[in-house]
Amino acid sequence: MCNLNVHLGDWKLDNPIIPASGTFGFGYEFADWYDINILGSICLKGTTKESRFGNPTPRVAECTSGMLNSIGLQNPGVEKVISENIPKLKKYFNKKVIANIAGHSVEDYIFVAEKFDKIDEIEILEINLSCPNVKEGGMAFGLDENSVFNICSKIKEKCKKKVYIKLSPNVTDIIKISKFAENSGADGLVLANTCLGIAINPKTGKPIIANIIAGFSGPAVKPIALRIVYQVFKEVKIPIIGCGGITNADDVLEFISAGATAVEIGSANLIDPFICQKIIQELPLKMKEYKINSIEEITGRSHK
Repeated sequence: MCNLNVHLGDWKLDNPIIPASGTFGFGYEFADWYDINILGSICLKGTTKESRFGNPTPRVAECTSGMLNSIGLQNPGVEKVISENIPKLKKYFNKKVIANIAGHSVEDYIFVAEKFDKIDEIEILEINLSCPNVKEGGMAFGLDENSVFNICSKIKEKCKKKVYIKLSPNVTDIIKISKFAENSGADGLVLANTCLGIAINPKTGKPIIANIIAGFSGPAVKPIALRIVYQVFKEVKIPIIGCGGITNADDVLEFISAGATAVEIGSANLIDPFICQKIIQELPLKMKEYKINSIEEITGRSHK
């Protein structure tokens, strides 16, 4: 029997498969299709202090081997997520979940983090640092190591739950920024967020996405995300959740081998709503084929 269990710190997951924030809603939307309790956990839709309608449309575009999105953090706001969405999910899912937190100021992040810190169903606070810091000229929080250190250390001061920092691949030195996150007290990392890209209509010559620049995700980014996980694993001691272009069990085993403890499945959920279920079913078969007894025994094996 293959052992799919993994540990994010002292949190034991039945398997390493976690639907990523933004592509699985608040989880209960998928409960009509299959038993979502087979999942390792769920990362909730990105949540902000106030409700957000999101960016103007069009805000999604298909690309070769991937997609562009500029949703703009559409969500009902943290108070409603806590009072309505989490209780609704609890009816269908009996495991703890990950809260994805976003904001446009340090104060916003701290406000949402403190709210989620009081909720029993939340195990990890995943801090999405791809948001622009409106008080500092609009540069994304995750592009500057001092900003990463500042926001993480302040959240750690206020909150008791584990804090994982979700970093952007759109930086010059992801290793340096990852180290700053670890030194600030982060309990783990999520690597990596979307790359930046645009799509242009060849007929009109105009950008397809209303905001022009959007986040690029899907199979095409997997080699980039895999490289980031591989590089950072060698330099930090905290767990890594890998994400970027994962569509099957082999992809999962690649990320684990590179150094990830668990993985998040993003864009693939939008193409096939059963993809997480399929990967969980496929993993033991692949492990048996490759003579792998447990997921944890191969974590970081690419480095050995």
